[in-house]
Amino acid sequence: TKAFTLGQTLGASVIGCHIRPHRYSPVALPSSLELPGPGNDEAQWQAAWKPKNAKAAGTAASTLFSKVAERHGYDVRRSPRALPGAVWMEKTGSPQKVIGIMGPVADLLVLSRPSAKGGTLARLFLSAALLQSSRPVLVLPQTAKRTIGKRICIAWNQSAEAAMTVAAAMPLLVQADSVSIVTCGPESRAGPKSGQLANYLKYWGIKSAHIATPGKDEYKEIVASYRSSASDLLVMGAYSRNRMSQLVFGGMTEFMLKRASMPVLMLHT
Repeated sequence: TKAFTLGQTLGASVIGCHIRPHRYSPVALPSSLELPGPGNDEAQWQAAWKPKNAKAAGTAASTLFSKVAERHGYDVRRSPRALPGAVWMEKTGSPQKVIGIMGPVADLLVLSRPSAKGGTLARLFLSAALLQSSRPVLVLPQTAKRTIGKRICIAWNQSAEAAMTVAAAMPLLVQADSVSIVTCGPESRAGPKSGQLANYLKYWGIKSAHIATPGKDEYKEIVASYRSSASDLLVMGAYSRNRMSQLVFGGMTEFMLKRASMPVLMLHT
């Protein structure tokens, strides 16, 4: 539903995609937010499916997509056009492979956050979207929110990841009612400080407020700042614990993906 709401706000088309495996294979899945390693991503994806459910799940997903599209005034089409519309697709393969092909040619990927218990399929989709698409990913909480993107909070740490995520979020930032920039601790890195980010936003006609926190507990401070500013979307960079292997998300990224209850817009570079 929120994908269509954002589509209306941005004047964009919405593409829904159902991905199913080639066949079933009884291979255990990882319980953490990890990207499947070389050679076993397809097996892990197959293991998350029960063959008797694959066809029914695709039909149910297509029906639901069409109903939600019509509810938001979107026509369901078979091919892309210049005017906003809804397109439904069904692909065969692993999320890593399919999203690696479709993700880079999308403006924004919208996914649901994995549930606290279970959520195996959601974890595979999320890790594939963040690591394989090179595009911004909007991670939505399990509990529906009334608005998204009206009051935006930027978690700023002077990194290239944060800067690229802000640039990717610009279509939403220019339409937001308020924008807050949160920094944790001293801004001692080599990258641009919050004041320089604020000036950059001014070129787009965006006014922002700065929230500075001590930096003793970044997780709690960012969440507290998000809530105190009555924000409905957090914008932050995503990076892995080991940038060379890109296997496991670490630190703030993992916390926001697993435990936070707010919508988060991330971009992994």
